[in-house]
Amino acid sequence: MSVAAGTRACECAPGCECAPARLTATAAGLSDDRMDAALKALASAPRRHLLRLIAASTSVGGGCCDTEVCACNLADALELAPSTISHHMSVLVNAGLVTAAKRGLWVYYRLERDAVAAVASTLGTL
Repeated sequence: MSVAAGTRACECAPGCECAPARLTATAAGLSDDRMDAALKALASAPRRHLLRLIAASTSVGGGCCDTEVCACNLADALELAPSTISHHMSVLVNAGLVTAAKRGLWVYYRLERDAVAAVASTLGTL
């Protein structure tokens, strides 16, 4: 199989033709660094559980609206220390999968559904 016009073979091995797949992932809007950060964040069972809780925010109690979840509710739901929740949420925020808004003493988290969909879409192109 030849490399498609307008692409170049990667440097991983002579004649390797993985460049078109990499171009597709970039075209989907995720850089390699962002995809790596998202996959590392999703590699943790507690973080995946946190994402599921935020996605179903009405079941753990929302903040000012039904699409946000207070960190205090997440700590109670997972029976983890607030500092542990904070660490996991920091990883999810840095990966772009969740946004955080501090109001008073509490931090409220919201799932970035477009980012999660972009990760899933990129995985679907592999």
